[in-house]
Amino acid sequence: MTMSNPDKKALRAAKKAEKARIKEEKYYLASQWQLMARKLGKHQLARISLVILGFLYIVALFGDFLAPYNLTEYDANSKDLPPTAIHFMYEGEYIGPYVFKSEWGTLKMSVAEMSKAKKEAEARGETFSTRQIVTDETQPLKLHWFVHGSSYKILGIFGSDLHLFGIEGGKIFLFGSDSLGRDLFSRIILGSQVSLTIPFAGTLISFVLGLLIGSVSGYFGGTVDNVIQRIIEVLNSLPSLPLWMALSAAIPAGIPPVQMYLLITVILSLIGWTGLARVVRGKFMSLKNEDYVMAARLAGVSDMKIIMKHMVPGFMSYLIVSLTLGIPSMIIGETSMSFLGLGIQAPATSWGVLLKEAQNVTNIVSHPWCLIPLFFVVLTVLAFNFLGDGMRDAADPYK
Repeated sequence: MTMSNPDKKALRAAKKAEKARIKEEKYYLASQWQLMARKLGKHQLARISLVILGFLYIVALFGDFLAPYNLTEYDANSKDLPPTAIHFMYEGEYIGPYVFKSEWGTLKMSVAEMSKAKKEAEARGETFSTRQIVTDETQPLKLHWFVHGSSYKILGIFGSDLHLFGIEGGKIFLFGSDSLGRDLFSRIILGSQVSLTIPFAGTLISFVLGLLIGSVSGYFGGTVDNVIQRIIEVLNSLPSLPLWMALSAAIPAGIPPVQMYLLITVILSLIGWTGLARVVRGKFMSLKNEDYVMAARLAGVSDMKIIMKHMVPGFMSYLIVSLTLGIPSMIIGETSMSFLGLGIQAPATSWGVLLKEAQNVTNIVSHPWCLIPLFFVVLTVLAFNFLGDGMRDAADPYK
């Protein structure tokens, strides 16, 4: 028996109404975190930022595999080379990705040719030098995938020497090389392991301390509040730069560079919770006399449960923003410390160390690829800021 057109339309309308009812029911039965996830999914910049940050952290996690060289590999003949050009066609034939070997060498010129070249360089306002970058275009060096190279440990546990790509019989510098002939691409990837992880740990420590101490100060008040506020005032009076210098000088010189910076970050985190603690204190002082908090007290709910389950969710949007904005602030702090020579030191590296090597204006003009690490710092900071903005909007109950 076939259905008439009116019956089909009625059936489609009923199915559509049922789907709408189920969707509405799921919406009203959803938890707070599910509602936040839905709102966050509608924030385009936050979604893009989340993808970018996920990609950066995956690259940092598997950096030793993705980087073609380690931090100690260098080539004295490859100092300050520009990014290597990748070619695909050779003599009119496709042979796959390949590069030409480039290195510094001395141009073989007669006296007349040298004099002519010198006059032409002076006419252009340049300094002539017989030491030039020499590229051997007679022999293409093919790029190979999954090659064996320097050894490392996967996730710090399993030993391996496999790298994603490499060149046999030469070097490839995707982002150019530095003043010692080291691959800038490898150093940026390996430097992200410090610049993205240690600031995250430091921010997490400050966030937890600020939340706990601020909540205790605002909830209990009285003598506890007075003592905590005086401690905060003392910590806030300490200047940042002299404190960084004192901490760097106080840590023994025999400690490895990364561990030294980790210790500095932990110490700074232990005194960097004051701003969040004061905001949390003010929020708790305004919320502790609300009806639902008083009802929870009369019901015999423990103080810790009242704090974490009833009061903290009341300003979750601010806490999320504080956490997401604290991470880029800590990344910039790491970059600043390393730039000033107070953080990571060679042979370890970070984005701040790489930017320190590019602080000479003359060097930047002649080797602009030295500023590539700055792009990753700016990209990461903006991604965290946009993600924090999206999470704030998602956690705001009035939006």
